[in-house]
Amino acid sequence: MPELRKDPVVGRWVIISTERGRRPSDFPSQPVVAQGGSCVFCPHNEAKTPPELFAVRSSDSLPNTPGWSLRVVPNKFPALRIEGELEPSGEGLYDRMNGVGAHEVIIETPDHAATLATLPVEAVAEVLLAYRERVVDLKKDPRFEYILVFKNHGAAAGASLEHPHSQLIATPIIPIMVQEELKGAAEYYGMKERCVWCDVIRQERRDRRRIIMEADGFVALAPFAPRFPFETWILPSRHRSSFEETGVEELRGLAELLGRFLRRLDGVLQRPPFNFMLHTAPLRDGPLDHFHWHLEIIPKLTNVAGYEWGTGFFINPVPPEDAAAALRENGA
Repeated sequence: MPELRKDPVVGRWVIISTERGRRPSDFPSQPVVAQGGSCVFCPHNEAKTPPELFAVRSSDSLPNTPGWSLRVVPNKFPALRIEGELEPSGEGLYDRMNGVGAHEVIIETPDHAATLATLPVEAVAEVLLAYRERVVDLKKDPRFEYILVFKNHGAAAGASLEHPHSQLIATPIIPIMVQEELKGAAEYYGMKERCVWCDVIRQERRDRRRIIMEADGFVALAPFAPRFPFETWILPSRHRSSFEETGVEELRGLAELLGRFLRRLDGVLQRPPFNFMLHTAPLRDGPLDHFHWHLEIIPKLTNVAGYEWGTGFFINPVPPEDAAAALRENGA
């Protein structure tokens, strides 16, 4: 029988449609397989990107030349531009401002055929450290209120270039989905004087059915009310509201768990396209007792259609308990 499940953070209801239940092998998504070949992100093509903002490279190499293991560059076709002032204005009942922000690309490795699932732990940790370093740097700009780090893996997930990369966008406003999380978490804290994500972790550790894995201070779990099949959250076990507060050793622990999880995802779902999004506290807020940073990973297995867009109800054909069990049982 289908179930209605309410997300305890934002109060969103989700339909778990067990009558439409599907196994991992039932999803027809095309696996992400590198085709090879040189691209603008490959070594020796550094001049084809804007000048790098941050890089991990050998000591005898120069900026914007080969010899790097990771580069961060401005997006050549940015959604928002770093130059200019916001200049908010009104037009009757409408509000507007200039499209000022930052849009950067994290080129995760020189290896065109690699993925975060195949890179060694140290390389994944470098990627996470680059996220942190760029957030810390962009936080100095008073125009920005929020930074979203995200990854589109595979064309079906929105990646326009095959070479392994992720992105970040800094905006002068807090995105609505983050506002909803902040509001829901603050309301929960107001009632119970506890962080809702900390309570989720405690309950899931007791229940175990939706826990996928735990290691090095992080937990990966299937949320109780997932919008999409195999949606997964990765959270620090200890309360932490801002990602940029995470230490180097903690990032290495996160890299270990993230790599293991992505290998299991590849094993269960045959290398699916996916998106991940890093939700952290707004830049201008101090440490928050009610907010807990987390990484949301969503394989691209189903399409959002008219009913979901029209109602906000997501129809998920895979109960999270089944998804978590499948990922636990794959020991990759």
